[in-house]
Amino acid sequence: MKVAVILPAAGLGTRMGLNSAEKAGTSRKQFMLLDGSPILLHTIRKFVACPPIGEIVVALRHEDMEWFDLLLRQEALPTPVRLVEGGDSRQQSVQNALAVLDADTDLVVVHDAVRPFIDRSTIGQVIQEAAQCGAAIVGIVPVDTVKQVRKNKVHTTLPRERLTLAQTPQVFRYALLRQAFEKAREDGFIATDESSLVERLEEVEVSVVLGSDRNIKITKPSDMDLARLFLSEQAAQAKAV
Repeated sequence: MKVAVILPAAGLGTRMGLNSAEKAGTSRKQFMLLDGSPILLHTIRKFVACPPIGEIVVALRHEDMEWFDLLLRQEALPTPVRLVEGGDSRQQSVQNALAVLDADTDLVVVHDAVRPFIDRSTIGQVIQEAAQCGAAIVGIVPVDTVKQVRKNKVHTTLPRERLTLAQTPQVFRYALLRQAFEKAREDGFIATDESSLVERLEEVEVSVVLGSDRNIKITKPSDMDLARLFLSEQAAQAKAV
């Protein structure tokens, strides 16, 4: 089974509250340092450690490709990592990366570049589920009560047991994901995740693999404090083994 990972990492960090100068440099969220390494590199290391993964494709802004390529060479990773130029949206970045994958790819794993705490067992589970049914995502059940509102007034309370907070990785059969992106391009449809694109095809049911609240997406400054805590705990567990 040939499995490829796509990491969209061309974002400008708008939710991180960075100014224009910071957005042009390495202070963007995917390049902020955890224990001396960019968040993106921590994420790449998680997938390199998974045997089913054959290659990783990272979509970056043009100005980031050269220096990050040098950083990857210093890592000497055992799994091939290719860099492609990303787009102005996540969807365009994933589509650009998808275009360079070999046609004999079986499964495509799409993961947020700023989720460095995904664990290997979850990666394996979601890949296995997608291999069986064609499409699978990682998600968690919300712990808070969720209200649907209209103009700041509560319209209804949604039952939590029927809700999932979608995370990544999201894994799909290669041909299915290509078809979903082509359909979205034809319709001018923009989604916030790949599952939404596949759902529109109504060809397969997307399975959900239970994730973890530790699989955080680093999007705001306060997330960095939690990330440092998780990283220190991760290091302590590794030493204890």
